[in-house]
Amino acid sequence: MDTFHGRDGCSCAHHPVHVITGATGAVRPRPRVGSVGDPVRRTRNGRPARRGPAPYGVKVNGEPGTARGTEQIDGLLLEAKFAVPKRHAPVVSRAHLIDATRASGRRVVGVTAPPGYGKSTLLVEWAERDPRPVAWITLDRLDDDPARLLVVLASAFARLGEGRPDLVADMVGPDTSLLGRAAPRLASALRSSPEPFVLALDDLHEVRSTACHDVLGVVLEGIPEGSQLVAASRDEQPHLARLRAAGESVEIVAEDLALDVSGTEQVFAASQVTLTRDVATSVTERTEGWPVGVYLASLVAADDGSGPETVTGTDRYVADYLQRESFRRLSAETRLFLRRTAVLDELGAPLCDALLGVRSSTRILRAIETSHLFLVPVDRHRQWFRYHALFREFLLDELLVTEPELADALRTRAADWYEENGSPERAIEMLLATPDVERTSRLVARVVMPHVQAGRVTTIDRWLAALGDEAITKYPPLAVLAGLVAVHEGHAATAERWGAVVDAASFDGEPVDGTASFASARAMFRALRCPDGPQQMLDDVGTALDCEPAWSPWRDTALALSGDALRLVRDEDAATDQLEQAAAAAEELDHASTLVLAEAQLAQLDMDHDRWARAGDRVLRLLDVIDARRMHDYPTSALGFALAARYRHHAGDLAGTRALLTRAMRARTFSTYAFPTLAVRTRLQLARTSWATADASTVNHLLREIDDVLLRRPALGALADEAVELRRAFDAASRATALPTSGTPLTPAELRLLPYLQTHLTIREIGERLFVSRNTASSEIGSIYRKLGVSSRSDAVRTAIDRGLLGA
Repeated sequence: MDTFHGRDGCSCAHHPVHVITGATGAVRPRPRVGSVGDPVRRTRNGRPARRGPAPYGVKVNGEPGTARGTEQIDGLLLEAKFAVPKRHAPVVSRAHLIDATRASGRRVVGVTAPPGYGKSTLLVEWAERDPRPVAWITLDRLDDDPARLLVVLASAFARLGEGRPDLVADMVGPDTSLLGRAAPRLASALRSSPEPFVLALDDLHEVRSTACHDVLGVVLEGIPEGSQLVAASRDEQPHLARLRAAGESVEIVAEDLALDVSGTEQVFAASQVTLTRDVATSVTERTEGWPVGVYLASLVAADDGSGPETVTGTDRYVADYLQRESFRRLSAETRLFLRRTAVLDELGAPLCDALLGVRSSTRILRAIETSHLFLVPVDRHRQWFRYHALFREFLLDELLVTEPELADALRTRAADWYEENGSPERAIEMLLATPDVERTSRLVARVVMPHVQAGRVTTIDRWLAALGDEAITKYPPLAVLAGLVAVHEGHAATAERWGAVVDAASFDGEPVDGTASFASARAMFRALRCPDGPQQMLDDVGTALDCEPAWSPWRDTALALSGDALRLVRDEDAATDQLEQAAAAAEELDHASTLVLAEAQLAQLDMDHDRWARAGDRVLRLLDVIDARRMHDYPTSALGFALAARYRHHAGDLAGTRALLTRAMRARTFSTYAFPTLAVRTRLQLARTSWATADASTVNHLLREIDDVLLRRPALGALADEAVELRRAFDAASRATALPTSGTPLTPAELRLLPYLQTHLTIREIGERLFVSRNTASSEIGSIYRKLGVSSRSDAVRTAIDRGLLGA
């Protein structure tokens, strides 16, 4: 391996990338299309083009470094999620079920049955019959993420012309923010709809995570009277048990969907197969009225001409026999196509061509669709399709039996195509099913920060969990990013664990996250954590600044950390210079969180030196950025809100001061000792302004939180001294006179728990969500009740909303 070593340990390396091609699985070099680490591209002014995101940047209008194909592929497939599918004949009408369920007036309808019972067909017929506008969503496994789930729910609702224009953009943030802010906003929008509507969710079983069902439960509370949510799922729907007990739901199950003898006759008649009443009764009994079993039996009978009485099978469902009978009658070319493309979630002709090394996929897809072989179009242009879930399972079994060695190669080819066409997320999903953890780790590392910045932290958490700690440790650049994700989420212990891994690691290759080198990324991560005091922090940011050139997408982060470190050693002039450079670089790079961090610190310096007009300009700027990018629960935003509150208090706006203090106290939940300088600065500013507003209880509480941070990070230079001085002054004032107090504020732990009071989870289940014991959760809930002056969940939620601690 050829490696270039820059000064201070900076290095980069280039690795060959390969792709498997052809039916034999041969390997050939693959061009590095659209990958970070390509030969350096230059802009028109001769400067190298940006290569990736900085750790605190926010990009809401697309991810850096992705090709136009991302918009074309993901956009088309996202559009398809909202299109009501067309029904394939033959169909046995479910009008009686639909009409009876509509007439029940229940807000939530659950359609729950195993595969092949016509759940989707029922939903389609419902959409055709119902005079109310229908917002349709076909869910898939990529929706198993609370942020994405909320986005698709809000998008479907917006298509009805309802809700605020920016409702979809509000559906971002870390888990606690999604449950505490985004989900209540969507529920409120649904509740405020002037016209009744139907929200149809197909394939709800694809959504499995508890975080998704938590936010969905909050959203369901917003379905107003006269409207209905209709959800189809293979599995038991978690929300139904509570709604069933409350008399707010109605359920359609397998027994309701099973065909009777008359239904079997209709299916066979549509296949132009004549059968007597006795034979229809026999087929119905053998298939137990399973609709897809009856349909397959009609296809087999129509094809071989031997009559329906030949249908046999000893399994409860005769799917295996019937599908094999259908499958073996196809041409060898079609069987191979079906078997190998079964690894795909969605099928498009270009993707299938790349997967199989052919140019005939368009023709084959059209033929398969025409023959009704369980191929479902997912977009109105009929360019993308998916297999019926049951048929896909059969095809995957055929692949594993016939060509077991090819499954991973096929998934790798699909990942190649997705990556080259600008859809790295879908490539990752493919790669996670293969043993190629090295390539998967690199691709995850490439997209971590854009996903974090877009509020899709849960997706990253799922990918990291699927890879496992061992794989992440083997690719140190990803360990750095895993640590930064933990910092962003406020998980200090996890950030510390990854910090130890990174500090002990070595890596000579070229990172794919846009940093100049692993040495630079490690130095910035260590500087952010500041475990060894100001001088080591300065040395670390010096390494990063030496490594990251002026055009680097991480340069603004290094500059902001440099300014932070210089403030610890009281070099305000140098700190101001670095922070101003950081703000300028962050603005150019469109890295909003770094911009907020730099502007907030500059605003504090201005306020400290009575430059209030300039401070006011900075405060307005950072608040505009926070609001525009929905960064209300980012760690850096807590400092921004705290400085804005200080400015409003100086201006004599007491109401504005209190509102901003509430926003800052809420956002401090995510500001932990993982980023200790930020955590202490935020709390010092909050304590000073709270003291100025005569809130001694909050000051005392914040000083205790500062002590907790300093217990873990005692060497914070000027910040530690400032905390000691504030404590001394506050204690002296308290001894001199009784300071006025207000209610004790909620702790960060209590603020993390608060959104779960909107759900119907038990105390034990809430503890499991937060990885604490039932006793701890119970104690925190009791403390929340006392501090809010309430005695029930519903009252706690209402009071928290009134105080700005929940909801928008």
